[in-house]
Amino acid sequence: MASVASLVIPDSAAIAHRRSEARIAWMLVLPAVVLLFLFVLLPVAAVVALGFTDFELGYGKFRKSLWNTTVYTAIVAPVSILLGLGIAMLIESETAARSFFRTAYFLPVASLIVAMATVWQYMFHPTIGPVNALLALAGLPGPNWLGSSGTVLYSLSIIGVWQSAGFNMVLFLAGLTAIPRELYAAAEVDGARSSFDRFLLVTWPMLGPTTLFVITISITNAVKVFETVKTLTEGGPNKASEVLLFTIYQEGFVYLRVGYASAMTVVFLLILVVLMFLQYRILDRRVYYT
Repeated sequence: MASVASLVIPDSAAIAHRRSEARIAWMLVLPAVVLLFLFVLLPVAAVVALGFTDFELGYGKFRKSLWNTTVYTAIVAPVSILLGLGIAMLIESETAARSFFRTAYFLPVASLIVAMATVWQYMFHPTIGPVNALLALAGLPGPNWLGSSGTVLYSLSIIGVWQSAGFNMVLFLAGLTAIPRELYAAAEVDGARSSFDRFLLVTWPMLGPTTLFVITISITNAVKVFETVKTLTEGGPNKASEVLLFTIYQEGFVYLRVGYASAMTVVFLLILVVLMFLQYRILDRRVYYT
């Protein structure tokens, strides 16, 4: 009997100890769970519920903002990715002023968006802006960059590329520094004499995980564009620069059409989820992980 009791007591003590650890773990994680529920799960549930309270979906307006967002993303995402990769490779090959160029190209990422937008508003000014002044020196007419329906979305795309390229550059630099130098030496021994051959054989395959992450972040940030539109154009002229988030903001906080804004938010979230799924479904299979 004593031996049985000696076996039961340690088991009971172990169970009590595990229960105590579980209670402590729940106490530690409880603040994060509460915050997640209050600021993520509950708002999402509220948005989904409110999305069924208004049947006036405003299809035409939504379609216009969706098209503008698509055009903006199609320009900003690939150009900023390629530009970020090119800058990163140039900086990686530069030894003297590497730190200076890293800081200079990363400054747009750290700049205040409103201040940055004010500077670009001056640069694109139709009469006193330096962009049109340079075009006038070349004998070319300068358009009203932010005030014309035909050029406003492309002007915002230029700002978006300028803002995103520095962030992509930092990510690509991190990926480049992680590539073992021995691979380049081995590739040269195998016959890859030119820099372009070494890029195709070593750099590009080894940058696969970084490139996948950069593509995901770039497309997501481009789809979520809002601040520059709100600061510079207010969606105009003639809704030529109205994007999804700006439309949601107007409907929800200006016109107080909460149901309409909630329905658009649900669609916006679904678009992001579908984009992320397609990217990882298609691109992840082609990525080489070391």
